[in-house]
Amino acid sequence: MSARQCRRVLIRLASFVVQVITDLSESPWPGERSVITIGAYDGVHLGHQAVIEEVKQLAAQHACRSVVVTFDRHPASVVRPESAPNLLTDLEQKLELLAATGVDATAVVRFDEAQSFESATDFVERVLVHCLATRTVVVGEDFHFGRQRTGNVALLHDLGLSNDFDVYPRALLARADGVEEPISSTAIRRALAGGQVELAAEMIGHPFEARGKVVKGDQRGRLLGFPTANVEVPNKVCVPADGVYAGFYERPNGEIHPCAINLGRRPTFYEHADHSLLEAHLLDFDGDLYGEPAHVRFAHFLRSERKFDGIDALIIQLKHDIEHARAVLA
Repeated sequence: MSARQCRRVLIRLASFVVQVITDLSESPWPGERSVITIGAYDGVHLGHQAVIEEVKQLAAQHACRSVVVTFDRHPASVVRPESAPNLLTDLEQKLELLAATGVDATAVVRFDEAQSFESATDFVERVLVHCLATRTVVVGEDFHFGRQRTGNVALLHDLGLSNDFDVYPRALLARADGVEEPISSTAIRRALAGGQVELAAEMIGHPFEARGKVVKGDQRGRLLGFPTANVEVPNKVCVPADGVYAGFYERPNGEIHPCAINLGRRPTFYEHADHSLLEAHLLDFDGDLYGEPAHVRFAHFLRSERKFDGIDALIIQLKHDIEHARAVLA
């Protein structure tokens, strides 16, 4: 994706305004009904977008509101924190991406320990029936919800009969690369873990984006002649495998710069670094980025991380990486 295409994405994103509902104790639109979908919606990938498009179409046909019901934390982080996946998007980014779909509203369910004990039936009655006056529910055919995931499409059908709503289970969206596996947040995480950022982008619909604040590091890049923005990404957020990538860096003022990205533990200087560091070298840029929030988009994998014999060999490789990034992003 070029810098111009990235700007178009941002313009489209800014053109949508979505209502965010956090108080689920009463109807936000008394007398009106809704067509909804429910899920974690981590990453808001193409499969999610297809479901939301059907929600919007059905809502338009029946003069209803279109609503995504999601959670402020991934349910797995509460019910099984030891094996919960790292997130593709935090709540702020997820809400932005949902707004960009053009849905009327996002209802955010606070997911804490108390919520994890709510039965599927009670959840439906509280959120779908009493708050959103649901007319139709659109979900993936493998959808599960409620305490111990006891809720499923069959239960929704049964509850719909007594609460006047329909249920449309939807087949999961197939991957475009021919692999017999549907698009899913899990498949995207697996692609990122293998450094396959292009494949991840195909499933998401745009380059994967990591967000964080620019903090001071050891300034080694500047000493080598290649200043970088050291982006501190929260621990619970997913990042690609260690390596060198070409991508785009967005500043808070909307500026988008092509960049070379190094993600890794810098083995040339550190024998046993305890965590990976995300550093972005903005091409043809000289300015102060410290303290700014950064959005870093991974467009192309360039090479794996490796240890060099010395500074001179590293500098030669960094020059090559920057020109390689410039070429693939041109």
